Amino acid sequence: MTRPADLVQGTLDLLILRTIATEKLHGWAIAQRIEYLSKDVLRVNQGSLYPALQRLERQGWITAEWGVSETNRRARFYRPTAAGRRRLDKERADWERLSAAISLVIRTA
Repeated sequence: MTRPADLVQGTLDLLILRTIATEKLHGWAIAQRIEYLSKDVLRVNQGSLYPALQRLERQGWITAEWGVSETNRRARFYRPTAAGRRRLDKERADWERLSAAISLVIRTA
């Protein structure tokens, strides 16, 4: 099996927002969910994840609250704000347009 792929620059915010869109998750669970949903192709390292979570929180796109994780440890659980949901819709539309354009070039070049 090949090693997990590095994330395409600019996709981490989209992946985080999408991952927490349906349920509150703590940081480690966000990284694990992305890896699981991508069938182990994408791996989010902690050195990228936590600065991204802090940035998204500063921008008002996510909010965090303290809770207890499945291992009985205190953890911050993240969820999108209304502004974060709007941002997710925009990011998703931009990504779909970009990936469709790249596919066109790859198929016809």
